Amino acid sequence: MEQITGIHHVTAIAGDPQKNLDFYSGILGLRLVKLTVNYDDPGTYHIYYGDYSGNPGTILTFFPWKGMPRGRAGAGQATATSFSVPAGSLGHWTSRLRDNGIEPISTLNRFEEDAIGFQDYDGMAIELVAAKLPDLRPGWPGGPVPDELAIRGFHSATLATGRFEDSSKLLTGTMGFRKTAQDGNRHRFETASGGAHSIVDLMEAEAPHGRQGAGSVHHIAWRVATDEGQKDWREKLVSQGLGVSPVMDRKYFHSIYYREPSGILFEIATDPPGFLVDEPLELLGQKLVLPPWLEPSRKELVGILPRLELPELQHASLYS
Repeated sequence: MEQITGIHHVTAIAGDPQKNLDFYSGILGLRLVKLTVNYDDPGTYHIYYGDYSGNPGTILTFFPWKGMPRGRAGAGQATATSFSVPAGSLGHWTSRLRDNGIEPISTLNRFEEDAIGFQDYDGMAIELVAAKLPDLRPGWPGGPVPDELAIRGFHSATLATGRFEDSSKLLTGTMGFRKTAQDGNRHRFETASGGAHSIVDLMEAEAPHGRQGAGSVHHIAWRVATDEGQKDWREKLVSQGLGVSPVMDRKYFHSIYYREPSGILFEIATDPPGFLVDEPLELLGQKLVLPPWLEPSRKELVGILPRLELPELQHASLYS
């Protein structure tokens, strides 16, 4: 059985797309690796951020709906998304965030790792973790954040569950995770070889059920290497009584979806084909990319979509 190797991507809901872009690319220094549309609602963007190459394990995506009311964090939700940063960089990050008006910033120490926590413009909880094991993934060379500070990719995600025993049983009994630590009502699980991007923290939640909206995570995707491995996982999940979607072609990866016991939407996504199927590496994120079936409607969609200005470079061809 092919292993789930960690987080593939996290998809969240945002409000104003320009503010979202300013925050994640301009302040956090993530590369815009794909600007496309929500295939189910083409009048809305689907924005993908990641490392320079758009590798799985670094991809944070957003559906931005301008005017979307804020969500409410609670049980049945991913309540924090954590990125890995180099050791010794948190002081610089705190200064960078404050210089850009991001407050408050909390100081954390969790499982012998230092971190800081804050919120984006929609109230989504973000953490930067100085992982105790060196994270050798590269940053974005030439990006807006110096390489010695730059985000390397995901560290972990925090999930709040009102059905802890059932949720943990799915992770360990079915999905191949192992419990590695506990601190109060926070339980840490890791998969594959462990370390950054293989970690999920389950929180035993007594709070009311969360509500989706701007600033909330829509789903979390776990990564597998091949389509064949995904097929095996689908068969296994179905055999255990879970309602699993058919395989869906998301152009840059293939996906199946199901809900864990507390209601959090899980996805298993394939590593291939990746973000280079329709753009060369050096030009990722420099134009609005549409799937073939929407290309005839480009002019109409460009007239509907809010215009975006990219913070790091001038891109005259963005909407061509």
